[in-house]
Amino acid sequence: MALTFAEMRGTAGIDEAGRGPWAGPVVAAAVMIDPARMPPDVARRINDSKKLAPARREALFEAIIAHALVGIGDATVEEIDRFNILAATHLAMRRAVDALPERPAAALVDGNSLPKLGCPAAPVIGGDAKVIEIAAASIIAKVTRDRLMGRLAEANPGYGWERNKGYGTAEHSAAIGRLGVSPHHRRSFAPIRMFLESS
Repeated sequence: MALTFAEMRGTAGIDEAGRGPWAGPVVAAAVMIDPARMPPDVARRINDSKKLAPARREALFEAIIAHALVGIGDATVEEIDRFNILAATHLAMRRAVDALPERPAAALVDGNSLPKLGCPAAPVIGGDAKVIEIAAASIIAKVTRDRLMGRLAEANPGYGWERNKGYGTAEHSAAIGRLGVSPHHRRSFAPIRMFLESS
């Protein structure tokens, strides 16, 4: 990973977690890193959240929160169903930027589409493996959403959300067959819509 601190000063990296699951919100994070505040050993360990073990993600989450500027936003299941998942993801990203303690000069967004953020922005395909701020945002978004799904699992036992995080696993599918569709399921997603139509 290239640690382009000088080039990135004042720029937020943005990423999301939870576009694909059948249940739960989509969560986005925006992170601004000041190299004077970020310990080098923490910076070296920041990577795409998908490449990190859960315990490493949790530790880095706390370190990023302590040493960087972080904004977190989400879009609800109701917003996903009303607007579609891409529009809801963009909404979560705007909320994450709005939640930053200071306004970024610019933003780099993981992926190939751009929300309207109120600042100059550019998409970066595979950005969570290229830009440290985006990688940090991927960690914040992933850990935040995983914790949220754990809380939803406690309140809605049986779907296995503490393990599958709302994704369409065999366990999750079988649970819907037994328990039905919950208020936290995305009714606009084809598998959930088919469950509802067949019940």
